[in-house]
Amino acid sequence: MLQAFVTLNGVATSPFVLLVFAFVGAYLGMRVVEIVPFTRRIIERREARFANRD
Repeated sequence: MLQAFVTLNGVATSPFVLLVFAFVGAYLGMRVVEIVPFTRRIIERREARFANRD
C-alpha cells in the first residue's frame, strides 16, 4: 500500500500530469455548466442581455 502512495505522489507532483489534469478538469467543468439547467438559464439570460444592447 505504501508503494501505491509513493507512486501516486510522484505522479501528482509531475508538472505534465498536473497540466493534463488541469485541461481535463477545465473541459469537464465546461461540459457540466452546459448540462446543468440552472447555469444554462443564467448564460442564456446574459447572452440575451448583451444581444439587446447592440
